[in-house]
Amino acid sequence: MDPEDANTPTTRLLTLLNVSALKSRKRPTEDPLPREKLNKRKALAFTAHPLQPEPEPSEFQNGAVSQLGGDPDAAEQEIDGHKGDQNDIAGEPIPPPHDQHFGPNPEILTEHSRTAVDQKQWKSHREKIGKLNAVASLLFDLSLQKTRVKKSTVLERLLNPFEARQAKQLAEHARIQDDLLSVLSAHLDVYHTCVSLEHHQCIREVITLHALDHVTKKRRRVLKNNDRISYAKSTSSDPPEDVQDQGFTRPSVLFLLPLRSSALAWLNALTTHTPSPSFQIENHTRFLGEYGLPPDALDKLATAPPGTYPPDHVEMFKGNVDDNFRLGIKMTRKSVKLFSDFYNCDLILASPLGLRMSIEKQKSSDFLSSIEILVIDQMNALTMQNWEHFVLSHLNKMPKESHDADFSRIKPWYLDGFSSYLRQSILLSPFEMSETRSLYNTSLKNVAGKIRVEKSWPALHVPEGIDHTFLTFDCLSPREEADKRFSYFTTQLLPKVLKSAVQSANTVVFIPSSFDFIRVHNYFRRMSGISFTVLSEYSSNQDIARARQAFFSGKQAFLLISERFHFYRRYKIRGIRNILFYGPPTHPQFFSEFLTYPFLDEGVDPSDVTCRVACCRYDWFKLERMLGSRGVKEVLNE
Repeated sequence: MDPEDANTPTTRLLTLLNVSALKSRKRPTEDPLPREKLNKRKALAFTAHPLQPEPEPSEFQNGAVSQLGGDPDAAEQEIDGHKGDQNDIAGEPIPPPHDQHFGPNPEILTEHSRTAVDQKQWKSHREKIGKLNAVASLLFDLSLQKTRVKKSTVLERLLNPFEARQAKQLAEHARIQDDLLSVLSAHLDVYHTCVSLEHHQCIREVITLHALDHVTKKRRRVLKNNDRISYAKSTSSDPPEDVQDQGFTRPSVLFLLPLRSSALAWLNALTTHTPSPSFQIENHTRFLGEYGLPPDALDKLATAPPGTYPPDHVEMFKGNVDDNFRLGIKMTRKSVKLFSDFYNCDLILASPLGLRMSIEKQKSSDFLSSIEILVIDQMNALTMQNWEHFVLSHLNKMPKESHDADFSRIKPWYLDGFSSYLRQSILLSPFEMSETRSLYNTSLKNVAGKIRVEKSWPALHVPEGIDHTFLTFDCLSPREEADKRFSYFTTQLLPKVLKSAVQSANTVVFIPSSFDFIRVHNYFRRMSGISFTVLSEYSSNQDIARARQAFFSGKQAFLLISERFHFYRRYKIRGIRNILFYGPPTHPQFFSEFLTYPFLDEGVDPSDVTCRVACCRYDWFKLERMLGSRGVKEVLNE
């Protein structure tokens, strides 16, 4: 063998398979030759019946029963088994939707479906899903009605307490949860672009219910097969072969979150589904100490009088705002074990930065090789962080090491490298951005399909009488957008402002992109005769105080502000009379906020304030949130 070939992923995988087979004295599971089943149990026939409710659990045929819990050797276990569907014409049991998608042989995973996904042959249309306005993208069917399932597919011991809590909350929240759960249970990818502050908590609860249901069903299957194997050994009978129930590693659910306070909110939502008196949350005190605020700390945002800070800012930054964290959670029937090792946990809560540092430290991302459900929350906040920290390229890759995996029990589509075609991704954001739409279009490959929840945006309310103008420039390619915008600003917009004695003073330049901010800052530094100061996310408290005072007093005519600075600090700037938006802000409320800041000073008339916004066709999402879904078409003439 060529020494270079020995290091290829395929060669390493085949070596691991052969070593595992020798250890267990079994042939590798990918044996191409058909073999007759040695066990007397019939293999499940995986046919597509997405509306079929999950069969009720029953005792095993051989009398050996188990209970769901944590590890296969744990004492705390729960009965797992499935009755055959008596209405099935073929006489074979119909698997529940979960097994149809994540079972060892899902019918939707074919060479044709994988090719269709790779070539982006989606068939898209708009569809109403209860209260949700969605754009459905499917491969072979233009109706979601055949893929949506009822929430009764959720395990009864999880569903009943959930429905009891639903009865006590607002009817609107319950409808949103039911509509979303019907799509999640069909294992479609979901891109929710209008998660409001009022609905965020109820959406978290329904997603954690779905994640916990997934982990529970997966562990049930593993424990059931453990009992079947043990029974075969105890009776000296032929061992079962239809036991492919695992991935390369144990973690199957990943939550990507921006801040530790977000992790605290998601864990609280997760534990609402485990309310039994005997239930324990291990290491909970340590978790509260590391992910909450110290007991003697005062949260200025949470304790401030209403109206002091914008509601979205309070919701985002109250509590612990550290963006470097990673937490493994192991689920058992009677406990949630926090701070579990990544290779011994079921769920991972982490920030992109925390995962990236963990991958760099371990020099391996094998713990992400078997993620089956991915949840990314508050994507608007993640885009304000370093987008390069995103670790999606590390998901569902072939592991570098075996990690004591039993390859005879790994699902075939993991061994074939097709797990990314079955991973369910759930993206949540209060609004849509070009980065997140690109992620939705290019990185989601679920052959079951995907939907995008959208809304019709109303126009923002701004103070009347202000002269605000949207100035468009031509741009034919997104690759040219940055250069075209800079050229328009420096040759068209800024020179006209400098010619006016009124508009060349008390002027704020708001710059959404950090890269553009550095470029414009350098341009101002090279120009002579312009006094300016800056506020960026890297400004210290002393720098901020000096810049605000210099601008308010008129010592500095221009103030350059980055959107990241305003996102994290949210200062009210006084002394503004003229506003130049280098580009529309990503967060629409920032536009209306800056138009109200001039009136912090006494005696300011709306006619004294001017506003100019430079924009192009690639600012559609941003302009839609500012001008409304109808107004954006008029500005861009489309």
